Amino acid sequence: MERKKATWGFIFTVPAIIFFAIFNFYPMINAFWMSFFRKELLSLKPPKFVGLGNYLYLFTSESFWNSVKATAIFAFGTFVPMLTFSLFLAALIMTRKRFQKFLQMAYYSPAVLSSVVAATIWLLIFDPRGLSNQFLNFVFSTDGVDYRWLANENMLRLATIIVYFWKYVGYFTVIFVAGMASIPKSIHEAATIDGASKWQDFFYITFPLLKPTTLLVSVMSLIQCLRTFSTQYLFVQGGAPIKPIDVITLNIYNTAIRDHRIGRASAMSVILFLIIMFFTYLQFKISKSEDVSY
Repeated sequence: MERKKATWGFIFTVPAIIFFAIFNFYPMINAFWMSFFRKELLSLKPPKFVGLGNYLYLFTSESFWNSVKATAIFAFGTFVPMLTFSLFLAALIMTRKRFQKFLQMAYYSPAVLSSVVAATIWLLIFDPRGLSNQFLNFVFSTDGVDYRWLANENMLRLATIIVYFWKYVGYFTVIFVAGMASIPKSIHEAATIDGASKWQDFFYITFPLLKPTTLLVSVMSLIQCLRTFSTQYLFVQGGAPIKPIDVITLNIYNTAIRDHRIGRASAMSVILFLIIMFFTYLQFKISKSEDVSY
C-alpha cells in the first residue's frame, strides 16, 4: 500500500519537476554559462569565451552602477513604507471583526492584477491631465499645475514606488493578518487583565511575537522590489526618461534585446540572482535564531 502511494506521488511530482527543469533550472544554468562568453543576439557567429570579461566590464560600467543605484533607491524607497503600512493596516483590520474578510479582500485585490495592467492604470493617472495632478492641485489649492510625474527625476522615482506600493501593500497586509491571528488570544486577555492598553498590547506583545512574520514579509518585499521590471519598462515606453528608473532588470532587457549583448546581460542576471540568493539565505539564517515561543 505504501509503495503504491509512493508510486502515485512520484507520478504526480514528475511533471512539475520537468516543468521546473525546463523553464527555471535550465535558463539559470544557461545564463551562468553564457556570462563567460561574448555572444550577440541573432548572430550566427559562435560564442567567444572571455572568462570574467563580462563581469569586469560591468564593474567599470557607468550604466551598470546607475542601475544598481536606481534599484537600491526603488527597493528601499518601496520596502520601508510598504512594511510599515502593511503592518499598520493588519493591526487595523484585526480590530474590525465585523468587516475583517471584506477589508482583506479589498486590500488584497490590487495584487491580483498583473504588473502590466497595474502600470498601465497608473500611467493614465500620472498623465498631465490625470487624477494625480488634479488631486495635488486640489490639496495645494493650485490651478492647472503639471507636477511632471513622468518627466522630473524625483517625481518619476516616486511614481514607480507608488505603483508598487499600491499593488503589493495589501498582499503583505494579509500575511501580517495571518501572523496576528496565529497569536493565542489568551496572551492578549492576560495583558488586558494586567491593565495593558491597546498600544501597549501591540508594541510589547503583538509586535515581538510577529518577528518571524515580519522577517518573512521583509525579505519577500525586498526580493519583489529587486525583481521589478514591468512598471519601469512601461513608463519608459510611455515617454519617461530611462536613467532615473533604469533598474537592473530593465538594463538586462535592454542589453540583451536592444544591444544584442547576451553575454553581458547574462552576467547582470547572475549578479542579480546572487543578490537575491543572499537575502534568501539571510532570511533562513535569521529565522532559525528568531524562533518565537508562546
